[in-house]
Amino acid sequence: MSLKSPELLLPAGSLDKMRAAFDFGADAIYAGQPRYSLRARNNEFKLEQIGIGIAEAHARGKKFFVTSNLLPHNDKVRTYLRDIEPVIALKPDALIMADPGLIMMVREGMDQGNFADVPIHLSVQANTVNYAAVKFWQKVGVSRIILSRELSLDEIEKIRQECPDMELEVFVHGALCIAYSGRCLLSGYFNRRDPNQGTCTNACRWNYSTQASAVDPNTGEAMAVKMDAGFDFNAAQQEAEQSFAACGGSARHPDADKVYLLEEAGRPGQLMPIMEDEHGTYIMNSKDLRAVEHVERLVKIGVDSLKIEGRTKSLYYVARTAQTYRKAIDDAVAERPFNPKLITELEGLANRGFTSGFLERRPSQDYQNYESGHSDIGHSHFVGEVRTVVDGWAEVEVKNKFLVGDQIEVIHPSGNHIVRLEQMRDLDGAAIAVAPGSPLQVRIPLEARYEGALLARLMPA
Repeated sequence: MSLKSPELLLPAGSLDKMRAAFDFGADAIYAGQPRYSLRARNNEFKLEQIGIGIAEAHARGKKFFVTSNLLPHNDKVRTYLRDIEPVIALKPDALIMADPGLIMMVREGMDQGNFADVPIHLSVQANTVNYAAVKFWQKVGVSRIILSRELSLDEIEKIRQECPDMELEVFVHGALCIAYSGRCLLSGYFNRRDPNQGTCTNACRWNYSTQASAVDPNTGEAMAVKMDAGFDFNAAQQEAEQSFAACGGSARHPDADKVYLLEEAGRPGQLMPIMEDEHGTYIMNSKDLRAVEHVERLVKIGVDSLKIEGRTKSLYYVARTAQTYRKAIDDAVAERPFNPKLITELEGLANRGFTSGFLERRPSQDYQNYESGHSDIGHSHFVGEVRTVVDGWAEVEVKNKFLVGDQIEVIHPSGNHIVRLEQMRDLDGAAIAVAPGSPLQVRIPLEARYEGALLARLMPA
């Protein structure tokens, strides 16, 4: 029996990123509706851009989904139908929604003939974790379920078996929230920007340092102590800690058995206690999801769409993930063995360490990055975009430093190519040895067929 190729769904924070996603292998993209998506602060798509994007996608035989998945308070419910009507009139391929009330209102409008009949995909924000919930949403007119990130491969397979005629979508790459499927309150708590209204400030990824703490005997609250105060934190906590099992029944990470206070770099002196209970640690810097090695299993399960997170990520991120997961899908459908080089290609993206999340059960410490709060570059580093190629010289918009003598990977929809950079000029034609970074334009020797390519500097092992 031949395997069905799932849709490869990429994020698009702008029209340029949408075009890159399609160029490098995406079947569909998703972009946010102004004011009503969870990327309201970082979204170049207004109504005009949505219209252009839908037209371009359809001209290429691709799909364009509009994300409208915030959890609204009353004021936005009042204006929602007014603002979604012109979006629906543009005939996107689906609306990605989360709130039951808004879904009800839109479905009623469609049933009454007020709106065109556009499919509704249930956002991951709705936290769908079982087949009964899938069947419920199917009964109310939802055509696709974006499953919760908290599911294992076996659980996804069970849902597929129980719901054979419902489209299922699964996240395979990108940032992971520290809350259940993104329902986080940290940003709202720290600086009054509600993530569920599209204004998340990514408080879970701020630069925190840790401070030792003791417990105030009068109030029971954590209080800062000097490291030389002689307080033995491990000994004081040993009895309580031993009564708690690790996440998933695995061995605890050694750093989890300590008491900490957090101090964020931009808020010196504001110390916040980290607590831990039987469910695990609350140190906040989650690793990034990478499931390219599980694409084959997801294809065999029969998942309809594989989704990549990252509407605020770079053009390079969109191109690289689209190209890599396109290869993984094509290999899986053709029943070719998994190519581990695909993992190496993704290592070139800035990341906070990778995990397969809940798709497979791992030791408890695998989900959290205890070591650092910054992104790791790894195998390669994005350094530039090729704007034009004239007479064998490419004009490059520099993004990060590279030098004559570097090995450069030319990333292009027609295929990637590695070259050693032998020459470089400034725009006046003078020879230079270093492109120090943005903002700068330089020229390098390159074939005309690589116009529009992205450039990555291969890092020494």
